[in-house]
Amino acid sequence: MKIVIQNVTRASCEVDKKIVGSISRGFCLFVGFTNGDNKKLVEKMSNKLLSLRLFDDKNGKTNLSLKDINGEILSISQFTLYASVKDGRRPSFVNALNPKEACELYDYFNQCLKDAGYKVETGIFGAMMKIDLVNDGPFTTILDSKELF
Repeated sequence: MKIVIQNVTRASCEVDKKIVGSISRGFCLFVGFTNGDNKKLVEKMSNKLLSLRLFDDKNGKTNLSLKDINGEILSISQFTLYASVKDGRRPSFVNALNPKEACELYDYFNQCLKDAGYKVETGIFGAMMKIDLVNDGPFTTILDSKELF
């Protein structure tokens, strides 16, 4: 599982010219799954994500968590996080989890975040989405389960 985390002042997701998810200050997440990912790993990753201190305090130090700033989450499924361009010039997606299982884990991930008390907006799994965001900093962090657990 990979999560690209962007600190944002605002973010929204549009599908078919309609806004389907929108947040103010918080995290815009791009979430991808690979073979072997499961609910237990999703729980570990959501806990890790929510424990991170990625926002500046009054002294400009990254000491504040999403909870500390009363932040919101826009979660976007993105199988392309597992694209490989090792061979050739066109990406291969063989490392991305199949859509049925990935959708189930994506929904479970978002539910874990909601159950932890956060406002979570989403895109639409598998849809062509247009993401509009203002990256605050810019500040982008990547969580990769293969490196963490």
